[in-house]
Amino acid sequence: MALIYRFLFPSNPTGNRASLLILSFRILFGLLLMSHGVQKWAQFDTLHTVFPDPIGIGSSISLILAIFAEIFCSVFFIFGILYRLVLLPMIFTLGVAFFIVHGASIVMGGELAFIYFAVFIILYITGPGKFSFDHFIYLSTIYNKSY
Repeated sequence: MALIYRFLFPSNPTGNRASLLILSFRILFGLLLMSHGVQKWAQFDTLHTVFPDPIGIGSSISLILAIFAEIFCSVFFIFGILYRLVLLPMIFTLGVAFFIVHGASIVMGGELAFIYFAVFIILYITGPGKFSFDHFIYLSTIYNKSY
């Protein structure tokens, strides 16, 4: 249990400069990805029948999962709430978009999915930094030791 807890709420955040940089990336890329999800949500009636179904679960379900990853997970990502957990659907969605939908081709329209995919993997590795809810949750558990 402690291993899972340390994974979700990292104990060794980086310095203030690096944490501010990570925060700016969280805000920038979270809002950018969220804008794609909002566009999909606004056009749900027209997209649900023609949206790509790369993993064979149906166009509507694929669209709903993409909207979930791009809107709901982006909000949690921006605030650093369950940071690494919410990055998983985002990374999966963009990996599917790049490797399956765009055929792993940067020249065939997959460059944006690749950029998001790479940035989110890097941010997954770095962790949320000091300016996140996860860090505050971690600090509160250190001082309370109630688990």
